[in-house]
Amino acid sequence: MPYIGYFQLINAVDKFIIYDNIEFTKKGWINRNRILVNGKPQYFTVNINKGSDYALIKERSISPVFEKNRRKILAQIEANYRQAPYYKETLQLIQKCLECNESCLFQFIFSSIQNIVSYLDIETELIASSSLNIDHSLKNKYKLWAMGDYLGVRNYVNPQGGHDLYHKDEFREHGLNLSFHQSHLTPYSQTGANEFFPALSIIDILMNLGREGARQQLDDYILV
Repeated sequence: MPYIGYFQLINAVDKFIIYDNIEFTKKGWINRNRILVNGKPQYFTVNINKGSDYALIKERSISPVFEKNRRKILAQIEANYRQAPYYKETLQLIQKCLECNESCLFQFIFSSIQNIVSYLDIETELIASSSLNIDHSLKNKYKLWAMGDYLGVRNYVNPQGGHDLYHKDEFREHGLNLSFHQSHLTPYSQTGANEFFPALSIIDILMNLGREGARQQLDDYILV
């Protein structure tokens, strides 16, 4: 359940590729995010079984420990967002995401993203990278170019963190117009907080602004 910028990027494009066949990154955002607990950001985590450091995301499985932890996460959300303006309707969505029975980490995450995309009326096609018929041994920009060729697209939008990795001239030489998504993360009133904490899980925005408020924030970005 990523932050609003992730869904802004999904909404900005026609096709959105989610990597499932790259190595799992420890201490990243793949299986965790943040909500407000007692007015301060706190992580919640989808527990996974131990595996090889080189295992792909789609090869990671959810630990039985998460069966108990998902109830704890839901209880934290209920306790800390009960006074939020859009508590009831958002809680139903979060329950649907957390109660997914998938044991594969990627399928569990993919399901939650599909649920939220549908809730926000985003019509973008979501694609798992492993489903594309390309050379998956390629890395970095070479893999992006291969995916662009396979899908027949000419415009590629990357998260803003890619500024130091990718260069527009190189992409242009390979037939792709490269731009970077930059979210504004406009402040809003957060239940239980005395200051604004940006880039929390989409849970926080949905609880405080609701479906329509979150939809308005989908356009709160620029492409550079």
